[in-house]
Amino acid sequence: MRKLESKTDDVGAPSARRLEVGAAAVEKLRRGHPWVWQRTVQRGLEGVEPGQDVLVVAPDGSVLGRGLADPASPIAARLFTGADGAKTRIDRALFARRIASAFAVRARLFADGQTNAYRLLHGEGDRLPGFVLDRYDRVAVLRTDGEGAAARAEEFVQAAWPELEKLGIETLLVREGKKAREGKPSAAKATTLRGPEPKERVAVREHGVGFMVDVLQGQKTGAFLDQRENRWRAGGLAPGRRVLNLFSYAGGFSLFAALGGATHVTSVDIAAGAHAAAQASFRLAGVEPGAHAFVTADAFAFLADAKRRGTVWDLVISDPPSFASNEKSLGRALAAYRALHRACAEVLAPGGIFCAASCSSHVDTESFLTTLDDAATNRTELRLLEHHGAPPDHPTLPAWPEGRYLKFAVLG
Repeated sequence: MRKLESKTDDVGAPSARRLEVGAAAVEKLRRGHPWVWQRTVQRGLEGVEPGQDVLVVAPDGSVLGRGLADPASPIAARLFTGADGAKTRIDRALFARRIASAFAVRARLFADGQTNAYRLLHGEGDRLPGFVLDRYDRVAVLRTDGEGAAARAEEFVQAAWPELEKLGIETLLVREGKKAREGKPSAAKATTLRGPEPKERVAVREHGVGFMVDVLQGQKTGAFLDQRENRWRAGGLAPGRRVLNLFSYAGGFSLFAALGGATHVTSVDIAAGAHAAAQASFRLAGVEPGAHAFVTADAFAFLADAKRRGTVWDLVISDPPSFASNEKSLGRALAAYRALHRACAEVLAPGGIFCAASCSSHVDTESFLTTLDDAATNRTELRLLEHHGAPPDHPTLPAWPEGRYLKFAVLG
C-alpha cells in the first residue's frame, strides 16, 4: 500500500479536482447517495489519480460533496461528505473520527460478549466508503473496494490500529482480491499489516456458539458475517426437522440448525474444502459431524436427483452466491432464482419451511419476492412469514438502496 501525497489549497483542505456531473445525477447525490457513476461525469476526470480528492459539482457549479476518485471504475468517485462538508480533509484525522464512531456503535451492539465475530466498520454505511473492517476475536481483517480506497489504505490503517489495539485485537490483515483476465474474482490474498501472522483458522463465537473461520483464504474476509442473525433464526426453526442447507459453504446455517434440534442436517456445497471447515466448526461446538451429511455436489444437480428419488426435507435453506454481477445480468439472475426456488419447493415436505436468500444488490426486494410467488414455486400454500436484511453492524444509508443488498425470506 502506498500513501497518496496531496497538496493543500487556500481553504486548508487537500486540493481537489472538480468533477462535474450531469443534471440527472444531482438530486440523488444531494439526497446522500455516496456513489458518483462514471457515466454521469461530464468533465474533470481526465488525469485524476486513484485516491485523489475530488469536489463533485452540479452543472451550475454548486458543490455536491467531496470524495475520493477511482477513475478506472464504473464508480468514478465515492463521497465522504455532502456539500456542507466540502472543505473537510479526507485524511487520517477524518478516518479516526469515523472509525471511533463506528466502533462505539458496535460496542453497544455486542456488549453481552456472546459474539466476537462481527463487522466493525461497513464502508458507505459508516460514512467511510470503500473500507470494510471485520473482527474475528483478536484478528481484524480490512478489505478495500476499488483503487481509490486502496490508495489511501495506509492512512486508514494508521488511524484504525490504535483503536483496534484498545479492543484487544492483536493482528490486522488486509484481503486484496484480484481480477482474473475474464473479469471474474480470483482467490483473495491475505497480508499481515500489524501484529503477528495468525493461524489459518481462528475460533470465534456467534451468539455464544463457537465456530472456525479461515481468515487467510476464506470467502469475503473469512466468513459471511451479514447472515449471522439469519443463522440464529434458522436454528430456531430447526427443532424436530430434517434440514437441507444448499450452498452451505462453511456450514453456519447447518451448525445452528443442528444445535437448534434438527433431527438431521444435509449440507450441500460444490467445494469439498468447505465441508472440512464446517466439520471443524461442528466439533468445536460439540456436535458430531458424522451424525449429519456433507455432500459435495452442484446444488441444481443435487435437487434434481433428490426429486427423482422422492426425498424431501422439512426445512430447506438456500443461500447461493450472487446471480447478478451487474445490471445487465438481472434478467438471467431472476430466471436462475426462479429455477432454483422451484427446485427447492419440489423437495420441501408438506408443512415445511423454506428460507431463501439473495446477496445481489442488483436484485431488489420486490423483484426477489417474484421468484418466490405461487407461479415460481408451484406451491400455493406457502406464505411469506418473515423477511430480513443485513444486521445492524452492516448499516446502510436511506438514499443508498444498493446497500440493502441482502434478502432473507422465510416461507411456510
